[in-house]
Amino acid sequence: MRHQSGFSLIELMIVVVILGLLATLLVPRIMDRPDEARVTKAKVDIRTLESALRLYRLDNGVYPTTEQGLEALIRKPDIAPLPRNYRDGGYLEASSVPRDPWGNAYRYRSPGQQGRDYEITSLGTDGKEGGTGFAQDINSWELDD
Repeated sequence: MRHQSGFSLIELMIVVVILGLLATLLVPRIMDRPDEARVTKAKVDIRTLESALRLYRLDNGVYPTTEQGLEALIRKPDIAPLPRNYRDGGYLEASSVPRDPWGNAYRYRSPGQQGRDYEITSLGTDGKEGGTGFAQDINSWELDD
């Protein structure tokens, strides 16, 4: 008598049903992850920009103005107030100011509102002010310390 190896049709059907159940449970959770990752990246970018702004202030005594913008972290500003001790190579390792994970420029304002020295904001997935969920603005002053 010959020994046959392999799976029966019933065994294959059971495996397909189990894989279908797993996909049904896991796919919705995995699909939300890219947006969560983008929010986390935006927060990390804002923290990096804040660190660079603090170094800029240590060297120059002031934060870049709104008009000078975050570009002052890459290239020495040529509008007043001119930095007095601008670091060679700038304050960010990149050759350009990063964009938020949705491809929009981070908003920068200095001085900020309500007595803040500066504000950095990403407008979230929708690129508009306000919003809820992943479309909610990510503001430097609201991040957890």
